Amino acid sequence: MEVLTEQDVQKYHQDGYLVLDGFLSPEECDALRERMSAIIERMDVPAHCRTQFSTDHDEQLKTQGNADYFITSGDKIRFFFEKGVFDDEGEFIIPKECSINKIGHALHAHEPMFKTITHSSKVQNLAQKFGLINPVILQSMYIFKQPGIGGEVTPHQDATFLYTEPLGRVMGIWIALEDASIDNGCLWFIPGSHNSGISRRMVRTPKGTFPLTDFIGREQNHDEKLFIPAPVKKGGAILIHGEVIHRSAENTSDRSRHVYAFHIMESENTSWSPENWLQPTDELPFPSLYT
Repeated sequence: MEVLTEQDVQKYHQDGYLVLDGFLSPEECDALRERMSAIIERMDVPAHCRTQFSTDHDEQLKTQGNADYFITSGDKIRFFFEKGVFDDEGEFIIPKECSINKIGHALHAHEPMFKTITHSSKVQNLAQKFGLINPVILQSMYIFKQPGIGGEVTPHQDATFLYTEPLGRVMGIWIALEDASIDNGCLWFIPGSHNSGISRRMVRTPKGTFPLTDFIGREQNHDEKLFIPAPVKKGGAILIHGEVIHRSAENTSDRSRHVYAFHIMESENTSWSPENWLQPTDELPFPSLYT
């Protein structure tokens, strides 16, 4: 990938996202996928933690165990599954490598290969080009978008879940480890939508109550005609402003769409909300990107 230009920075600020071709080499993409295959091969997930991942709040919080498994995943590596992959006893009814929606949220801390990519000079140079003084890593995840069953991600803004004061301090870095096309569930954006603030927030509820999180405000209705697809080739990356509205459709193709994604935040003169679901812990404070 060539050095980010001033025009690239301006386009990101104008549209709320930026597509970068060739961010990782094919070999780097393959190495991350191979490492993830090894993680899946040895995963041992207790039945009560076999959590189906959904962007629907009610689906996420059907049981307190599932909700707790999610809300305490910020400093761990945990597994979140697609719908319909378990039988009534919690056993896999399809191959386990085809069952997972995503793995998160601290690959950047516990897996050396993912840590190396996250802290790479490529990523640090991006942050420096955007003038970030003390960026920290909030979370990371590996997203599978399984062929045929990869679920829809409904329109949302990352700042709904990763709220800061002031807004505009969070950037997602979304790296395609396989081609991401319209038929296998690439991202779609409403360009410029990051300039309108956010309409809802996901917050922790008072300690000792259930559900563990709730929403303040309501998601707006969005004109489908405003969404623009952002297909990207293997190794390409998309920078995502925390307030830009984006989504992805179900994967109805016979091809997966593997992605490594993580979020960084400019911590200089920024307040991270104690109401966010994701919180730094004594075991894993948000690490500096530049170290």
